[in-house]
This record gives sequence, structure tokens and C-alpha cells, in this order.
Amino acid sequence: MELKPNSITITYLSKVSFASLNGADKEVDNINPIKKVTLANEEQLPYVSSQAIRRALRDQLSSLGWTISNIQEASAKKGAPKTMMNPVEFIDDDLFGYMDASPGKDGEKGKSNIRISPIRVESLLGMSAYKGDLDYATNFMGKGHKTSSGEDIQPNIFETEIHSGFYKGTILVELDRVGAGQGFEEDGELKGEEKAKRVLGLLDAFQNLWSSGRQSRFLADISPKFIAAAYMKAKNPIFLESVQVEEGNKVNIKQLNQVAKDYGRFVEDYTLAGQSAIFSNGEEMSSLSEGFSKIRDWVSNHYNS
Repeated sequence: MELKPNSITITYLSKVSFASLNGADKEVDNINPIKKVTLANEEQLPYVSSQAIRRALRDQLSSLGWTISNIQEASAKKGAPKTMMNPVEFIDDDLFGYMDASPGKDGEKGKSNIRISPIRVESLLGMSAYKGDLDYATNFMGKGHKTSSGEDIQPNIFETEIHSGFYKGTILVELDRVGAGQGFEEDGELKGEEKAKRVLGLLDAFQNLWSSGRQSRFLADISPKFIAAAYMKAKNPIFLESVQVEEGNKVNIKQLNQVAKDYGRFVEDYTLAGQSAIFSNGEEMSSLSEGFSKIRDWVSNHYNS
């Protein structure tokens, strides 16, 4: 059986010099923590959750001019809010899916309206351990003012966990499920041109990835600075565990080429691209603009062939 391309996987690197990217639950009232995962050696790596990345992509689609599905109350009491659940009309309902459970009436069984997302997302994981750095701050907004009982308002002292380094994430786009399947039963799947337009819109949002969380005081750029992308005949994020940054800000290109070779039967094409302003071995990779241009060609050719 001849295998045909059905997906695109992109493992990417972002770089932050000073950031507090994604908040976690507080253990101490005056300390704002960041999310971390603990390794077997007890080191803690900061991360941005996959749900935060998906929200960032959705928000960026909106800022780039796409009409986003409205949020409305869940059908069931205490249920999660739902969107319009109309993937024919709304790009985010198509790409990110939805789920809503309706309670049954008069003893009837309840129903669920589900579309599984064709966009698979990994958390953006720090590649260096959290070292306990804190940003010390004091809120003097109340200085010179008094409470309703006449007492002086005291300054509010607080600290925020901060981190610096490279972060690694992965997305996988199931090209054969965009604009088709769940939610398209009545109207039929979208035309190839519209499918391509939506995936290209996602790529624009991804290339300019920006999260609104904690950006007022800790402005950070989490957009991709290096990408290892493959046009796949099997849905497999082959570069997810293989992208490594070595001493001197060098990406190990040799091992990534080997990964692509290992999965050669399933790889239609691939690209390794990054910014030479950040990586010292920029001559071993394509420029970031060339890399994204190649991915866009994959998308256009896939839906127009």
C-alpha cells in the first residue's frame, strides 16, 4: 500500500532571557510561582502548559483578523463553557475542536457534541533547570492613602519566580482532518482551498506565537527561533525528543538529519531552519523564513494536488 502524506510535525525552540511565562498554584501568599515539572534527578524544568499554547494560538488567530467562535454557557450545569461548535464557519472550532455534554430529559440519555482537535500540542518545556531566581517587587499604589477605618495603607511586597533559557515545544497538524469529519456531516467537508487557507492561518499564528499571560511586567517572545519540521506519511512527531541545544548555542543538526533518515520511509520532506542571530551554527540550517516558506508550500501543494 502506498503511503500518502497526512500530517506536518514541527518541533521548535523559543528563547527567553528574563521571563515568568505561566503561573502555577500559590504555596506562599506573596510569591507568584511558575509551572514546573520535576525530573528523576530532582531538577525542576519550567514549562508553559499545552492549554496555554493552544489559547495563545487561538488569540493570535483573532489578532491576525480571523473571526473566532463566541464563548457561551455550557449546556449542563457546572459544565465547562462552550464555543458555537460550528467548525464550518469558525476556524478555531475546526482546528481546536470542542466538547459539550447535554443532559438527558425525561429519563433519556444525555448527548455529547464532540470534535477532536486535529492540532496536537505539546507543552513548551524549559531546557534548563529552574535555579530559584525571584523578582522582588513592592506595590506602592496605596502610599499616602488610608483605609476606610483611617489606617495608613501599607506597601504590598511580593516576589515572582523568573527563568532564562531555551524552551522546546512541538505541534502536529493532522492535515487529513482539517475541514472534515466531526462537525461537517451535514454541510460536507471544506474545499481544499479553504482547508489550505486555515492551516496557513495557523502557521502565521504559530510563527508569531505570543502569550498574553504575565506580559505586562515580563514581556517575552516565545515565537519559534528554530524549527525541525517534517511533512509526514504517518502521524508521528519524530523530532519531539531529538532537538538539543549544545554549548555555544548550537543545535545538533547532525542528529536531526539522522532522525529524518531513520524515519525516511514515512518522511515526504523535512526542513531544519533557525535564526543565525541566536544560533552560532546558522550556516548548517536554512533561515527561519526559508523554513516557514517550505512548510507553507507543503500545505498549498497538499490541498491543491
